[in-house]
Amino acid sequence: VQLQAPGGGLVQSGGSLRLSCVASGRFLDRYIVGWFRRPPGKDREFVSAISRSGTTTTDADSVKGRFTISRDNAKNTVYLAMNTLKPEDTAVYYCAAARSDSESYVTTLIGPYNSWGQGTLVTVSS
Repeated sequence: VQLQAPGGGLVQSGGSLRLSCVASGRFLDRYIVGWFRRPPGKDREFVSAISRSGTTTTDADSVKGRFTISRDNAKNTVYLAMNTLKPEDTAVYYCAAARSDSESYVTTLIGPYNSWGQGTLVTVSS
């Protein structure tokens, strides 16, 4: 599956932004989809993930209550709604897909994700 993730940009602290992850080549409903990010000078880290059916989600502690992941399988798209953004949310954000036989399973591990989007830069100014 090929992934594209438009939607990054510059936003002020406290603002909101929504990222989209659009899939082509395969039906996205066969994949867990996760969002990861790489802050400047740091390693890639897990942000949020959603199961194939959308019934299970999990978020990193740093974004709980502020970010919401959702999916529309009919549109082959997964969204990441980011609210109350902070300067420390500044990073290149990547969406990734992991094939799964379970409709409700999610994983925060990078290893199972074998399809990655190109990354989109989100900059939060203070």
